[in-house]
Amino acid sequence: MLIHNQLVYFFSILGFLVVINFITFLIMLIDKNKSIKTGTERISEGMMFFMATIFGSIGIYLGMFVFRHKTRKWYFLIGIPLLILQNIVFLYVLYLFLLNRLVAI
Repeated sequence: MLIHNQLVYFFSILGFLVVINFITFLIMLIDKNKSIKTGTERISEGMMFFMATIFGSIGIYLGMFVFRHKTRKWYFLIGIPLLILQNIVFLYVLYLFLLNRLVAI
């Protein structure tokens, strides 16, 4: 039963990460296309950092280099990798918490 619960947690978190990073990757594509057109409303950098903070940092980072978008901004070049690290640490702490909680049951 313990392994089953661990797998449920793992695949739930993995599914969430895949979805949010796919969305943030598409946000970078949409903003890149809007940056080419003049006079269109863009997606704010604050929104991009917010999406990166809620576990979409890998999608933002991949989108930066695949679409060559925001790669000249120092705060993206430094901030997004730091958010990737923050996301990894948080997920690890969450994993340890859930593991201890499952073992106690």
